[in-house]
Amino acid sequence: MPFLPVRPNLDQLKHQAKDLLKAYRAGAVQAAADFAAFHPDKVAPAHAKLADAQLVVARSYHASSWTRLVQCCQLINAIWDDDLNAVERLVNANPNLLTDTADVHGENWGPPLRSAVGLDRRRIVRKFDELGAAGLAYAFDRAGLGSRLQEALGGAAYTLSVRDTEFLIRMGARVRQGATPVEAVIESDSRRPADKRRILAIYEEHGYVYPGTAIMAFHRGRFDLLEQHLARDPALLARTFAIEEIFPREVGCRQQPYEAMGTPVDGGTLLHLAIYWDELDMATWLLDHGADPNARAAIDADGFGGFTPLFGSVVSQAGFWINYPNGRETRPGDAAFTELLLSRGADPGVRASIRMRLGEGHGDTRLREFRDMTPLEWGQRFSREQLPGKHREILFVNTAAMRLLGG
Repeated sequence: MPFLPVRPNLDQLKHQAKDLLKAYRAGAVQAAADFAAFHPDKVAPAHAKLADAQLVVARSYHASSWTRLVQCCQLINAIWDDDLNAVERLVNANPNLLTDTADVHGENWGPPLRSAVGLDRRRIVRKFDELGAAGLAYAFDRAGLGSRLQEALGGAAYTLSVRDTEFLIRMGARVRQGATPVEAVIESDSRRPADKRRILAIYEEHGYVYPGTAIMAFHRGRFDLLEQHLARDPALLARTFAIEEIFPREVGCRQQPYEAMGTPVDGGTLLHLAIYWDELDMATWLLDHGADPNARAAIDADGFGGFTPLFGSVVSQAGFWINYPNGRETRPGDAAFTELLLSRGADPGVRASIRMRLGEGHGDTRLREFRDMTPLEWGQRFSREQLPGKHREILFVNTAAMRLLGG
């Protein structure tokens, strides 16, 4: 008999057992040969029962029993149907499925997991891993999907998913210079500093070597390294950084043309950067070490720039919230950065001009110019951005910060 199909049909197998029993009782030569080859006992045709025929069918497919064959079919079909509850229920009912040959081909979890990986059943693959299944990396390799692991690593980086990053590396994703998505972590529009830093640390733990710059120490949240940079360069906290330094090409960043996620960061100080990436602990550390809360970003030849960190606390990626059609919202931005800066002497009356373009996917991406405004006026003049599709609106203006500034 042939191997099971990629997606076995349990009803067909039941009919196959019934047909086999009927043929055996009728004296069919092939049916007698199947019973002789796969039944452990000599069963006379007249005494054969349906359970005997089911056992013969199961063993012809390399399963130990009919029950095992049924479990196999249920498991594979649950994977195809992306039925996470069914997978978990089957494994909880029979933990041996985690170590036994799940597909009855004798390949130790190969084909079922190859199906899960090949069908992009990520929740199910992750559930297998959580339940302790062996052979997961083998399944990825046998599925010929090793290259997809690297691609998935980039997705985990951009979404700042520590869990997925750890899982993919366990599955065989390789951390290599020039091929590890450090740039996706840095360029992500998510704002979760702890996850950003942890993913960059995971890469380092698996062999990635970062440039020894202050910017990379900042991105990694390595306060110890920043201490060393500051000791060597006491002017570090007053220095402004060009966009090519902030998004380093050495780690794969390609920010050309630059697109902002709120107030621009090009030409900013480390304090500007801390607000841009929503890193309150970093901003506090920088101020504690002498950063100027009124430091101005670099001014270009057209007079744009010169904005202080307070501008970033009013309009930023960290301050946005989204209205969904179903009424669910992300958290509104709070005024923590604005409060911190004001408490350290930030001047709400400083004026600056800003030229910026929102990042792709954030609504209106035209180049926009705002001249001679205070941080509060910056928030007031920054218009609401309309998004197509399911998102009704996205707002980068931090209303809590504006209220604190008198708006």
